[in-house]
Amino acid sequence: MGFRCTYRQLRPNPYAVVGREDWQVHLFGMSEFNPADSYGSVIVEVPDADALYDAIAQGLRLAYGKIPSAGIPRLLRPRKKYGTVSGFSVVDPGGNWLRVDKAGDTEEAASNDETTGLARVIDVAARLGDARGDDALALKTLENGIARYEEAAAVDRVRTHLYRVELLWRLHRREEAHTTLREAKAIPLDTDDLLRIQNDLNHADELVSQEGKGE
Repeated sequence: MGFRCTYRQLRPNPYAVVGREDWQVHLFGMSEFNPADSYGSVIVEVPDADALYDAIAQGLRLAYGKIPSAGIPRLLRPRKKYGTVSGFSVVDPGGNWLRVDKAGDTEEAASNDETTGLARVIDVAARLGDARGDDALALKTLENGIARYEEAAAVDRVRTHLYRVELLWRLHRREEAHTTLREAKAIPLDTDDLLRIQNDLNHADELVSQEGKGE
């Protein structure tokens, strides 16, 4: 991820600091701690969250051949979330959430968004899954939205399916993830809409291609 260790001690208590540019994260050790029970969370504001995500993702690909996207640790890609600022999150090996946002974004502006229908459902699900970490509830929200807005625009239906792929993957429902990706690709889109969701599609393709890489 481009961090380097700037301080480390084992006694009298385990403690370390890792840094990247002017971003410093202080970590301490706790005996028999379960990372899944962590309440650790920090917000980091940067000028360009998308660029930082790309750099971290590339570093993980080079080091491990994949982006860890399920379980602990994992990297959650930039995605708009209802009522909160945009950005991405890293859940580190200790279960701490590092929430990276674009400097200047405000929750007030995000709350004034006028998105409706299935597009709004995606944003709500993203808040549940990517901000709160409740992937099961996020998936249920998406599936309820799909059933309710059957006549939604094709691009929104594809986006919903592609996010569903990601949530299914995190929940280790791999066969359903593959099936859902095929369903998403079967929905016809015009050239402009295809360009709009290309990053989402690339991410879903990369995710399911991790089968057999220890994901």
